[in-house]
Amino acid sequence: MRRFLWLVPLVLVFAVAAQADEGMWLFSDPPKDMLKKKYNFDEPQSWYDHVRMSSVRFPSGSGSFVSADGLVMTNHHVGVSAIQRLSGLANLKIKNPKDRVDYVRDGFHAKTLAEELQVSGMELLTLVDITDVTARVKGAAAKEMKPEEAFAAKRAEIAKISAEATKGKEYRGDVVTLYQGNKYHLYKYKRHTDVRLVFAPEQQIAFYGGDPANFAYPRYDLDCCFFRVYENGKPAQAKHYLTWSKDGVSENDLVFVSGHPGHTDRLNTVADLEYNRDIRYPAMLQRLNRLEVLYTIYSMISADHERKAKDALFSVANSRKAIYWGLSGLQDASIMNKKKAQEKALRDAVAKNADLKDLGPAWKTVEAVQKVRAANAKRFNLLEGGQGFNTTLFAYARTIVRAADELAKPDAERLTGFNDSAIPTLKFGLEAKRAIDKDFEITKLGDSLGFLVEQLGAKDALVQKVLAGKSPNVRAFDLINGSKLHDADYRKELFEGGKKAVDASKDPMILLAKAIDADARKVRKELETKYQEPNEGAYDKIAQAKFAIEGAGTYPDATFTLRLAYGPVKGYLEDNKKIPFQTTFEGLYATAEQDKNRPPFDLPKRWIDNKAKLNLKTPFNFVCTADIIGGNSGSPVVNRKGEVVGLIFDGNIQSLVWDFVYTDVQGRAVAVNSQAIPEALRAIYDAGDVADEVVNGRRK
Repeated sequence: MRRFLWLVPLVLVFAVAAQADEGMWLFSDPPKDMLKKKYNFDEPQSWYDHVRMSSVRFPSGSGSFVSADGLVMTNHHVGVSAIQRLSGLANLKIKNPKDRVDYVRDGFHAKTLAEELQVSGMELLTLVDITDVTARVKGAAAKEMKPEEAFAAKRAEIAKISAEATKGKEYRGDVVTLYQGNKYHLYKYKRHTDVRLVFAPEQQIAFYGGDPANFAYPRYDLDCCFFRVYENGKPAQAKHYLTWSKDGVSENDLVFVSGHPGHTDRLNTVADLEYNRDIRYPAMLQRLNRLEVLYTIYSMISADHERKAKDALFSVANSRKAIYWGLSGLQDASIMNKKKAQEKALRDAVAKNADLKDLGPAWKTVEAVQKVRAANAKRFNLLEGGQGFNTTLFAYARTIVRAADELAKPDAERLTGFNDSAIPTLKFGLEAKRAIDKDFEITKLGDSLGFLVEQLGAKDALVQKVLAGKSPNVRAFDLINGSKLHDADYRKELFEGGKKAVDASKDPMILLAKAIDADARKVRKELETKYQEPNEGAYDKIAQAKFAIEGAGTYPDATFTLRLAYGPVKGYLEDNKKIPFQTTFEGLYATAEQDKNRPPFDLPKRWIDNKAKLNLKTPFNFVCTADIIGGNSGSPVVNRKGEVVGLIFDGNIQSLVWDFVYTDVQGRAVAVNSQAIPEALRAIYDAGDVADEVVNGRRK
C-alpha cells in the first residue's frame, strides 16, 4: 500500500485522547511520575543517564553508540554529506573518470579496521553533564540596563560559563536557552573528532521511494549507516552504549526516543505564530522552491553533476516539504483558533491574579518586536544568514575574517561562535580537507547573487559593491576561480596569521567577506538588541505565568539539544482504513513489483540478486507516537530495558504539524526495526561482521 504526499489530506483532529504522550523532555527532568502512572515504568535516574551517555549528536542529526568498540549508528541521510565528501576526496586521486567511486549511490562496507575511512572535519558530541546556570545568566543583567546593555551582559556571562566548562580540545561547554529565555542550562559535551565510516547501504534503499514517499507511510527504508569513533588511533572504548534487541517491537509496546529535536514553536504566542504564517514561512518556501529547481536542473546535466548535488537536493526537497506542510498547519483556522483560546485562557488567568500583574504586558512586547523582526529579516537572511552568498568558500571566508577581528577582543565581548569555548570546533571544521566542486559552487553562488539583486534591487549600494559591475554569474565565476580557500592549508594559514594575514590577503572571497561585514554586523546587532533581548525577556515572563497557572511539569521547545520522548508502538486510521504499525521485507518487494521496478520504486541490483537469502517476513519499518521533529533523524528507539528496537528516520505527513501542536490521532514517528538491520547486513551485503558487532555489542 503506497500513498503519495500530494494525495494525502492533512487531517488534524484535536479531540486528542486523554494524556497523549506529548513532550520533548529534558534528561535532567524526565516525566517520571507520568511514566509511572500511565505505563508502570519506574526506572531510576541511572537508566536515563545511561541512555543519555549512549546518545550522540551529529552535525545535522542524532545517533548512538551501539558497541563497546565505538560503533555509532545513525541514518543514512544524516551521514550522507560525509559519505559524499569521502567520495569526492577519493575521486581526486583517480585519473580515469570511469574508475570514480560514488559511495552514496553504490554503498560502502569496510571489512577491516584499516578500510574504515576517516571523515575529515566531522565532530560528534556526547552530553556528559547538565547544570542549571539560570541565576548566573539572569543575574548578569541589572534591571536598569538598556536592552543592548542587558544583551551584552548576558552574552559575557554565557561566554564565561562556557569557557569554564571547556577543557582543551576534549570537552566543549554550551549554554542552552530554554523556555525562550526563562531558563539557561550549561551542557557539557565530550567531543569525538576522529570519526570513520564503517558501512552505508545504497541511497536508493536508504531513501526507497524517493521524493514521493518522503513523509509517507507505510515505508520500506533501510535508512541507516555506521561510523566508528577512534581515540589515539584506536577504536574508542565506549563505557556507555546501547545493547541490541533481537525481538524488535510488538504493537502497543512502550518505547523511548533519545535524540536532538531541532526546533519547535509550541510555546510561541499567537503574534509570533502569525509572523511565521505571514512572513517567515512564505519567504522560506520561496527560497527553497528556487533552490530545488536549481539543484534539479544541475543534476540533470550528467551523472557526475547528480552526484555532486545529491546531498544538497535531498536536504532542500526535504525542508521544502516540511515548510510547506508547516505553513499549511499555520493557515489552518482550527490550529490558530486553538492557540488563541489557549493564550486567552492564560492571559485571563494572569489578569485575575494580583501577584502576576507585572507579567501581563509580556504578550504586547512579543507582538511589538515582531515589527522589528519583519523590518530586518530580509536583509539579515541575505547578508548574515548567507542566502545571498550560497557557497562553502564564502562561509570559510566569513569565519576567517571575523575570527581575525573577534579573537583580538576579550572573550566576553566576542560574537557568539567565536568564544574560547567554540574555537576548537571552529578550527576543526575550518581545517577539514574536502573536495570543492567549483562548477557546483559557481552555480550556487551565481544563483544566490541573482537572488540578492532581486531582493534588494540593482541600485542598492551594497549590491553594486558585491557585483563590482559584473553580472551575478560572471561575478560568481571570478570569485570561485580566483579564490584559494578550497585549500585547507591556506585556510589554516590565514586563520593562524590573524588580522595581519587577513588584511594582507588579496583573495577575492576574503575581500568580499570584508566588504559586506559592516552591513551584516549592523543588521545582526539591530535584531539582537531590539528583537532578541526584549523578546527573550517577554517570554521569560510568559513562562513564569505558565508555571504559576499551569504548574511546572512541562517541557521546553526543541533547541537541537538532547531530549527524551516516549509513546506506544501503534498504527492508526486513515480514510477509515487501519494502517498497520509495521511493514516487512515482503512488502518492499511487493511494492517494487507493483511499480515494475521503475524509479523511484526500483530496487538496487544486490537486493534483487540476494532476495532468496532474505527472510521476507522480517519486520522492516514501524511507527510509534513518540514526539519527534527534524533533528531527531538518527535517534535510537529503545524499549523498557534500554535496548535498541529501532532507528528513527522520519515522521508521517500528519506529524508535520508537531512544530506547533502535538496530536497522536494520526501523527507518527517512523523507524527502522532493529530486526531488519542485521538481517539485511548479513543477507544482502555480506556484512556479517557489522551485524555481529551491533547484535553482540563487541567487534570480533
